Amino acid sequence: MWLRSPVYERAPQLWMLIGLLFMSVGTYVGFDYSVSFLLYAIGFVCVGWSFCVSVMRSINRRKPHVVEEPAEERTEEPSSQSSELPDFG
Repeated sequence: MWLRSPVYERAPQLWMLIGLLFMSVGTYVGFDYSVSFLLYAIGFVCVGWSFCVSVMRSINRRKPHVVEEPAEERTEEPSSQSSELPDFG
């Protein structure tokens, strides 16, 4: 599924907001209830996913993207490549 660019670019901030909201609800409920620990756990997972997505995107944007030409436009013949054996000597 393709997302529009503004939604795609803001997804890490959305995950961060959701995580912070879960943690703030956990704080509001209080530590007397066992549900607050579940809310904190979900909040930490959302915040961690936000950082993970941000790091993965920054690594992906640093890599040079190589566009390979389609197979029909290649000038080399495949038979010439298969006749040569690699020399491991």
